[in-house]
Amino acid sequence: MKLTTKGRYAVTAMLDLAIHAKDKPVTLQDISGRQGISLSYLEQLFAKLRRNELVKSSRGPGGGYQLQEPASDIAISRVIDAVNESTDVTACGSKGNCHNGQQCITHDLWCELSEQIHSFLSSITLQTVINKQQAKEQVELLDNREQNNTFILSQVS
Repeated sequence: MKLTTKGRYAVTAMLDLAIHAKDKPVTLQDISGRQGISLSYLEQLFAKLRRNELVKSSRGPGGGYQLQEPASDIAISRVIDAVNESTDVTACGSKGNCHNGQQCITHDLWCELSEQIHSFLSSITLQTVINKQQAKEQVELLDNREQNNTFILSQVS
């Protein structure tokens, strides 16, 4: 399975929204600038995300998008499914006609893998990803402080 840019961009944009839309809506232009995703592409993605009730929009000055639910309630699989991205790794699209119109001998294996991928993505929420990133940034910050303190102490000695 190869997740296309559609799925990756949708997840990235939703994470950006979860981080930045705490108190007020976020514009797609802001997300576009921060994430390097074209505005027209974001408009297409957010139309699908809105139809699938993952985001809500507000118009006018100060308008933009916010999450429809808390980030802790939105699984990554829902975002990917909302933009019609597939986690199917079978060659036949799970139809079972992969070998001359018949099911190939590895069909069940790839179907099970597809289910595992979807299950994995269902177990991870936007908040889970945000928390992991914040923890990683904290560790890096502490490591940098420790390195700076070591450097300063070696200069003093």
